[in-house]
Amino acid sequence: MRYRLAILGPNPLAVVRNAGGWIFDRVLAGWEVWVVVAECDDPRPVQILGAEVLGLESCLNSNPEARPHSLAVDTALFDTDARIRSGLLDSLDAAQFEVALWGEQWPAELDCRVGSPVQYRMSSAARAFKQRAYSAALLSDPVGTVETFRVGSPSLAADLLPSC
Repeated sequence: MRYRLAILGPNPLAVVRNAGGWIFDRVLAGWEVWVVVAECDDPRPVQILGAEVLGLESCLNSNPEARPHSLAVDTALFDTDARIRSGLLDSLDAAQFEVALWGEQWPAELDCRVGSPVQYRMSSAARAFKQRAYSAALLSDPVGTVETFRVGSPSLAADLLPSC
């Protein structure tokens, strides 16, 4: 049985930009990674990282037999979709699995449920594949060495280190 990571974002580009290195390294470590997006004009950048792209509506309207062991969510979806807000808050309260979040706007109701920022230091292979995904998306931004999240259960996120 493989570990599963589900990442929810508004589109593939936002996911690659904020969690692409983490996705690649988890896939390389044998995880099954699903990237669930509200809009998908081009799945290639995510596929380059080794993840499967799924539609948000189809995932939210189904009752999958396989559940993720880890969940990552862009706070933009938390703000715009009541189903995601409710499910995420329930998951954080129940501490069922690792929950990581990222986003430019931080909802106040998450402050007491998640810890301080943590960083994921990407492998050199992850940086190379993330750069390739950027190229496929026609982005010219430089790829850094870390990605920053906030987590609900830091003890479960052994690969995410406290931010300095």
